[in-house]
Amino acid sequence: MTIAAILQGKGGEVIQVRSTDSVLSAVRLLADRRIGCVPVVDDGQVVGIFSERDLVYRVAVDGAAVLDQPVGVVMTAPAITIDDQTPVMSGLSLMTKRRVRHLPVVVDGQLVGLISIGDLVKYRIDRIESEAAAMRDYIQTA
Repeated sequence: MTIAAILQGKGGEVIQVRSTDSVLSAVRLLADRRIGCVPVVDDGQVVGIFSERDLVYRVAVDGAAVLDQPVGVVMTAPAITIDDQTPVMSGLSLMTKRRVRHLPVVVDGQLVGLISIGDLVKYRIDRIESEAAAMRDYIQTA
């Protein structure tokens, strides 16, 4: 199964910021939407990712002054991305190896979604439970 199957269930909205946006405006967006990160997109291209972790690291160095800086100074770049044809297990493996919790999904150079490790784990658990139920049904009817 591919990432496209997960994106179908998530809806089409992809919240994003620009590298020129202030860190404060990005932090407010994270708080308002109750999310942990956003892709950073300039001229339709994913140029990075801004997360709570990026904020914490920079606050430790620069203090509250970081809030006035542009997101481009604080974000993780380049962003690790995948496409919608990436197998779910490959996405999980990539997240584990690279120690990231979110992957922007890019198709033909355009951002089409954002996948979290929670999305992938939930998908795998749902599949495993479905397979187990099918096996129980098969055994009971045999």
